[in-house]
Amino acid sequence: MLKDIIENNQNYQPGLSIDCVIFGFHDNQLKVLLIKIPHSEKWSLPGGFIPIDQDIDTAAVTVLNERTGVEGIFLRQFATFGKIKRNDQHFSKEVLEFLKIEEAKGKWLTQRFVTIGYYALVDFLKTIPKSANKEEVIEWIDHKEVPELILDHAEILDKALDTLRIELNLMPVGYNLLPEKFTMPELQKLYETILDKKLDRRNFLRKINNIGILNKLDEKKSNVAHKAPNLYTFDKDKYEEVLKNGLNQGW
Repeated sequence: MLKDIIENNQNYQPGLSIDCVIFGFHDNQLKVLLIKIPHSEKWSLPGGFIPIDQDIDTAAVTVLNERTGVEGIFLRQFATFGKIKRNDQHFSKEVLEFLKIEEAKGKWLTQRFVTIGYYALVDFLKTIPKSANKEEVIEWIDHKEVPELILDHAEILDKALDTLRIELNLMPVGYNLLPEKFTMPELQKLYETILDKKLDRRNFLRKINNIGILNKLDEKKSNVAHKAPNLYTFDKDKYEEVLKNGLNQGW
């Protein structure tokens, strides 16, 4: 695939790339989607080059789909990374030889690339990655156990996580990440996992109720060892309204 891009590099925006940070939440775990590339012991974020005939946001969807097979995800642009030497030596002579790319043609790869970061938060059991390259490995990895990454991808990942936590104060999360019916402790655990901190139960209950996006059901969770907690659902219309208008509270 990379060799094809080099052969047709006139079809891609020079010096500009995209990297995607896809967070997956399920069963009280926050994971990140990573790729193991064959010519390196390091892992990477799903990334790629920008077709010259596509808008940036469209290109991000294209890149993610081509690298992981994932589609139907709303990606949010969060930052641009452009240190002068960010991709120096990434495509060394040895790497170009491994990829069977002539050194002269490989100069397109070794130029300075500025990369645009996009992120998304999804239910990783509903987001099934599939590599188009049989030599690559794609895995969901716990965000606290991420191995060494190429280039400045660790910086990109950290910035995406910071952005996710900041935006948690600006908009609700949980819809499509929790079962249709869930308990307040389950919703609080979602927020605690993303924020990586404990939240006071009473304060969380007060704040989440003030947002007005929940419907309390006349039923309780079954098959629990202790007092059965109430079940809730999201009010989709109110949820969409808050997404549109935003929040003004912090966690």
